[in-house]
Amino acid sequence: MNKSGIREWLYAALFAVIITIFIRTLIAEVYIIPTSSMEKTLLVGDYLLVSKFSYGIRMPITPLSLPFSHNTLPFSGKPSYSAAIQLPYCRLGSLDNLKRHDPVVFNYPIDDQRPIDKRENYIKRCIALPADTFEIINRQVYINGKPDSLPPLAQFNYFLRTDKTPLSPQTLSKMGITEGGLRSDNAGLYEYTLTAANLLKVKQLQNVVGIDTIVRAKGIYLPHEPVFPQDPQNYPWNIDNYGPLVIPAKGMTIVLNTQNISLYSRIIEVYEGNQLQVTENSITINGKETNTYTFGMNYYFMLGDNRQNSADSRYWGFVPEDHIIGKAKLVWLSSEEGVPFPDNVRWERMFKPVE
Repeated sequence: MNKSGIREWLYAALFAVIITIFIRTLIAEVYIIPTSSMEKTLLVGDYLLVSKFSYGIRMPITPLSLPFSHNTLPFSGKPSYSAAIQLPYCRLGSLDNLKRHDPVVFNYPIDDQRPIDKRENYIKRCIALPADTFEIINRQVYINGKPDSLPPLAQFNYFLRTDKTPLSPQTLSKMGITEGGLRSDNAGLYEYTLTAANLLKVKQLQNVVGIDTIVRAKGIYLPHEPVFPQDPQNYPWNIDNYGPLVIPAKGMTIVLNTQNISLYSRIIEVYEGNQLQVTENSITINGKETNTYTFGMNYYFMLGDNRQNSADSRYWGFVPEDHIIGKAKLVWLSSEEGVPFPDNVRWERMFKPVE
C-alpha cells in the first residue's frame, strides 16, 4: 500500500472514531444490566440501547476524558478522565418528555467521589415527577393520592408454605422463577420473588399449601434497610410503607424546619451548592438564617421493578435533573452469566423494546 492509500485509510479510521464518539456522547449508547433490580423487565446480562436524545442532549460536563470508557481505564481501574475542567450543566432541549414509568438511565446521585457525568450508571423506572406527592402504603404506590399502576413484570417477595415436600428447582426454573429458595429455619417454608403471573402458577402446585405476602409494617424503621432520609425519629419509613414525600420542582418554595431539613439538606448543600448550617433551633443558608428554600432544579423519584429487591430512591433519595442521561429503548443483546457460548445467548430477548 502506498503512502496515499495509508493516509486515506487513516483518515477513514479517524472519521469513524469521531462519528462513533459523537453518537455515544450525544445520541445513543449501549449499557449493560449488572443487577436484578429491574427483573423481570430487564435481566442481568441485557445490553440496552439508550437514547440520549429522548430527554434533550446533556452536554459533557467532564470534557477531559478518554473515549470509549466511562470512568475507569480497562484492567488498571484508574480514572479515565481528568476533573481539572468542569463545565456547567447544559441540556440541549428539555426533560419535558420524561414521563412517569419511563425506564431511565441516570448517574448515581450519591457517588460523590466522581464528577456528575462520570458517576456510575443506574437504570430504574421513574415513578414520580417534580411536584408529585409520592407514597407507598403496604407495597402499593400512590401518586398524588391515587393508586399507581404496576409494570407488567413487577415482582414482590412471598413466603411459600409447603406440605414439607421439596419444591422442584426444575419446575420453578421453567416458570422463570429465579430468585429465592428454602428458608434455613423451616424445612417447609420457602421465600421467592414472583411476578403476578408466576404467583398464579405457584398457587397451582400441589405441594404448596399456603402463600403469604411479605410486607414491612407501617411506622417500623429497619436499621438493616436504612431508607432515605435515614431519620427514623421524624420519618420511621420502610420500603413497603414510605412517605408521603413531595418531589421538589424547580421554582418550588418550601417551608424549612429542623424536622424536614433531613429530606432536603443534600439538595441544598450538595446538588445545588449552598452552604448549609443546621442547629437545634435555626437553619442558615449561605450565612443567612431562613425558614424557606426555593429549589433551583427539578428532581425525580426512581423505583426498580423488582420492588422489594431494588436499591433505588427509597434508599438514596431524589435524582437531580442534571444526572439524567437518557431513556432505555431496546435490548439489542442478552447473555446469561456462567453459561458457555452460544447457550448463554437469550435469543428471544434480542431487539426487544423496553417497556
